[in-house]
Amino acid sequence: MATTTAPKQKSETAEQILDLAETLIQTRGYSAFSYQDIANGLGIRKASIHYHFPSKADLGVAVVDRYIARFDNALSAIADDQTQSSTAMLDFYVQPYVQFASTPDRVCLSGALAGEMLALPPKVRERVDHFFRTHQIWLTKILERGHVRGEFALPAPAAKVARLVFGALQGALLVKRTTNDLSQINDVIAVMKLQLAAR
Repeated sequence: MATTTAPKQKSETAEQILDLAETLIQTRGYSAFSYQDIANGLGIRKASIHYHFPSKADLGVAVVDRYIARFDNALSAIADDQTQSSTAMLDFYVQPYVQFASTPDRVCLSGALAGEMLALPPKVRERVDHFFRTHQIWLTKILERGHVRGEFALPAPAAKVARLVFGALQGALLVKRTTNDLSQINDVIAVMKLQLAAR
């Protein structure tokens, strides 16, 4: 009988590499950091990074996969909680954007990668596309749920409103990073809620 093995757990060093690579992508971009930057930041040799992630593309895929899994797990948990209002679910969704905006220069990982899409390895591009699509699908479901429950007044089909919400949040993060004005993201969220509020 064939046996299955559990996924291999990443070592502490691999997790530290992923943590730093994620931050570097969010603050500098994928093309603007090297294995030497990670080696210097962690006080390790580049060979140690190559041991865990043979190529930068492998590292990029691992960073995005981990980021997607983190979001997916959180979004699935909140969507499955029928005691939560749709408004509370939307509030939960925007919190990471507010947290990123509260830092000097971090943006959504996938948003940062999207800015240099043509320079990314194909496997990383695929994952960024997956992130965008799944988040818009999640938002569509929450908006539809809220509309049915009388919590949201949608000015257009839920899928189109989901694109508006997602695009506004991603764009506001980039503008905030440029202007260093936290009200950029706060105002977008406040007006978005006003527009969605059932009357």
